[in-house]
Amino acid sequence: MLKDLFRKPKYVTVRADTVKKDIPEGLWQKCPVCSEILYSKELEKSLKTCSKCGYHFRMAARERIRITVDEGSFVELDTELVSINPLGDPDYPAKLAKTQEAAQLKEAVVTGEASIDGKPFIIGVLDANFFMGTMGSVVGEKVTRAIEKAIAKKVPLIMFCASGGARMQEGIISLMQMAKTCGALANLDEARLLYISVLTDPTTGGVSASFASMGDIILAEPGALIGFTGARVIEQTIKQKLPEGFQTAEFMLKHGFIDRVVHRTQMRNTLALLLDFHAAGGTENA
Repeated sequence: MLKDLFRKPKYVTVRADTVKKDIPEGLWQKCPVCSEILYSKELEKSLKTCSKCGYHFRMAARERIRITVDEGSFVELDTELVSINPLGDPDYPAKLAKTQEAAQLKEAVVTGEASIDGKPFIIGVLDANFFMGTMGSVVGEKVTRAIEKAIAKKVPLIMFCASGGARMQEGIISLMQMAKTCGALANLDEARLLYISVLTDPTTGGVSASFASMGDIILAEPGALIGFTGARVIEQTIKQKLPEGFQTAEFMLKHGFIDRVVHRTQMRNTLALLLDFHAAGGTENA
């Protein structure tokens, strides 16, 4: 019929191989909290924080260092240290090599000398992209050496923590790093030097129960998960429902576990003020 000539088709079949892919992969990212679609370049400008809800995306160690310290001031320490396979786990070497390639890191922590506004300090940054930032023998050793370097240089220490806890592939050797790092921090305290711990998402397990929780000043990023074990395990153990927001940075602040929740865009300025205040007071007045 004549009217059929003017009827719009319900659909058009297009061969998949004829569709041109004009949108590069990774151009947009979806916020896991509010589902806002974010332009990747704008997300980088906002230091990987959602412009709508403020969610803090996880950040790699070298990215963290780049946005925190003075340009050109970072000198990395202990780059030669790499993990071995102390317990003879047959799968560990291959997993380690794969993770090193993917994360472009030798281990889950990067340490070094740096400055903010010209004020020197030692920095350590855990990277959740490397075995979820778990602490094995090398992480414990690098953190301990960073503490010892701060003592030798008589400068403050700043640690950015992000960890799933102890590294199970290294068993008891991993757990021993808790006592090792805490012992080193006791020496830092005895030297009357400032230690600032910054808790990012997530800071859990053996790291949260050792050097992450021992800062003279403990800061945290908004929404960061902080705790020793998971909420589900705790609920099953105590047979009670946990309160809303349990183990978030805000909950920890309310209950006195941390000193301040600091938005990532304000973290550098906050650290600069703390370093300035510490320098003005002098270690003899600490």
